[in-house]
Amino acid sequence: MDTLYTLKKHDVSQAGKMLTDAFQEDPVFNAAFANATLEQRHTFFAIPVQYSLKYGQVVAPSLQLEGVAAWVPGKYADMTLPRLILSGAFFTGLQMRMEVSKRMALSFRPTDQDRRAHMRGRDYLYLVIIGVVPQYQGQGFGGQLLSALIAEGEQAGVPIYLETETEENVSIYEHFGFEVIQEITLPVVHLPMWEMVREPAV
Repeated sequence: MDTLYTLKKHDVSQAGKMLTDAFQEDPVFNAAFANATLEQRHTFFAIPVQYSLKYGQVVAPSLQLEGVAAWVPGKYADMTLPRLILSGAFFTGLQMRMEVSKRMALSFRPTDQDRRAHMRGRDYLYLVIIGVVPQYQGQGFGGQLLSALIAEGEQAGVPIYLETETEENVSIYEHFGFEVIQEITLPVVHLPMWEMVREPAV
């Protein structure tokens, strides 16, 4: 963590733009966004960053924000309305059209339900989002961010939970010790999502 840049509030907007670039080829997000504007995509990705600044950690390899990873303790994994308001993410989200917000919520509702069921009664870390700008992919930045999260999980002796949208990503996470616990098909977009856990070594 000492070698990473910890994001501040003034970085939220830039991080949203960076994550939009990072997920530009993502099949699930592209389907869920449907006719959303570029600004609405920026807003969507700024929300988990702003939320995680309040309740967890948000880091980048450097001030250049080549990539971003945001995670929270499991007890804050659910972005409830009061928490969204307290973090300021609710007001950021008001910039999105209602139909876009509703489509996103319906698409990802099953993953929230599954996470609660899989991790019920356990302390854990939840990887809210991680992404690297295309021009910096393949240079180890994603692994650097993920290793920081894993180190925190190992230090705390707790598992790490995440969801991912492509088989390529599944293979990457498996390399870091994650295991698939369930594969589902999301409603609305009708695309697969893999739910994964990494148990601590200790």
